[in-house]
Amino acid sequence: MKEFNVLYCPIGVPTFHLESAQKAFEESVKLIKSLDPFATVPNEMLLTIDALHKFIEDKNPDLVIVQNVTFANSTYSTEIFKAFNSKFLLWTLREPVIDGGRLRLNSLTGAFSAGNAFYNMKDDNLLYMFGSPEELEIQTRLAKVIKAGKVKQAMNSMNLLMIGHTPQGFGFGRALDLEMAKNFGVNLLAIESRELTNLAKNLKEEQAAEAKKTAESRMVDLDKTLQKNRIDFFKLYSVYKKYIDDNNVLAIASRCWPDFFTDYGTPVCGVLGMLNQDGIAAACEADAYGALSMFIGMQLSGKATYFGDPVSLDESENTITFWHCGTGACSLARKDTGALTGVHPNRKIGPTMEFGLRPSEKATVFRIGRKADGTFRFLLLKGEILDKPKQFLGTSLVFKTEPEVKPLVTQLVKDGWEPHYIVIYDDCVEELEILAEMLNIEICKY
Repeated sequence: MKEFNVLYCPIGVPTFHLESAQKAFEESVKLIKSLDPFATVPNEMLLTIDALHKFIEDKNPDLVIVQNVTFANSTYSTEIFKAFNSKFLLWTLREPVIDGGRLRLNSLTGAFSAGNAFYNMKDDNLLYMFGSPEELEIQTRLAKVIKAGKVKQAMNSMNLLMIGHTPQGFGFGRALDLEMAKNFGVNLLAIESRELTNLAKNLKEEQAAEAKKTAESRMVDLDKTLQKNRIDFFKLYSVYKKYIDDNNVLAIASRCWPDFFTDYGTPVCGVLGMLNQDGIAAACEADAYGALSMFIGMQLSGKATYFGDPVSLDESENTITFWHCGTGACSLARKDTGALTGVHPNRKIGPTMEFGLRPSEKATVFRIGRKADGTFRFLLLKGEILDKPKQFLGTSLVFKTEPEVKPLVTQLVKDGWEPHYIVIYDDCVEELEILAEMLNIEICKY
């Protein structure tokens, strides 16, 4: 995987107040290096075109921070935009002193020059921020831009594995390899589910000893599962894990019903829950865009995410209940129950995850949606996960929305959103907005 590279270009001209500009430059370098120690920064401000050329030659950045330390005409920014096929963040500095005297920096006019050049040169989104490096808003914004950029970079070199096909009527999760590569940079792999179940069938029990040890250390009441299903679960988990490791896979979209019940005899639900705990984004019903949404949420939050259907709403509490058959990561289970194990609510075969999810004051509902014209959009919804027990057989959480829930659900249905959603255990809305801008994807914030 290529390392994410940030390049800082502080441009200006020597006719403004260089003492103020130098102070801003030094504070900006300090901030950038605190957020990304490997960022490439110049030893001094780039106050001539020659100095700019010497600094940017032979560079290959993923994110370019263009900052007007003073005013600079569009010649400076044009040279930067010509040099790189990267994402650009334009940073305007606040005027340090307004006292009726000299204009110290005039960074804002420089930003308009740079913005005009970008608009006419690039068919892309320009990221922007205004403020001084010591401002908390700027520090937070820059951190989120770098984090989103790293997620974009991670997608550009990741493998996402589709295991089997989506069931009939679930085509919304089906992905094409070229479409996935073009829009997200993701390499889409595919394998038939029977190839993995056949490997599991032929695996000796002792070959799944490590999987058995890991599962037993995480899952509560696993020993109550029928012995045959328990052993088959260990084997399937072991096979999935090996295939994922051997092929450098970071996310999977796995077929589940009916094959794993009718052909293999043991559900894949528990396996997907274990993989989510292992840091592999694992979605069921072969939902590739659900799996990618999970991966993004995991990268931004540093925690496992939850994949579920919206199954109930409560106007009195302003909540939506998200539920699924039993694939939640063990670390998301309520502390008073732990990661309980059960059987599938419809097929009555185990093991599956069987618990209510823990609460969180900050949470985000997220989904990569595919529109009728083939373009993509991001659904973003901020809220809170309430302290509620399991709502239905399987795994579930109760999400309190900021907008009024019934009109919200009405609008989501009318807007044609898919029935699978990702719940992230953090407020990642701004990072997701930035990522959408970087990917030139529509933002739908509710």
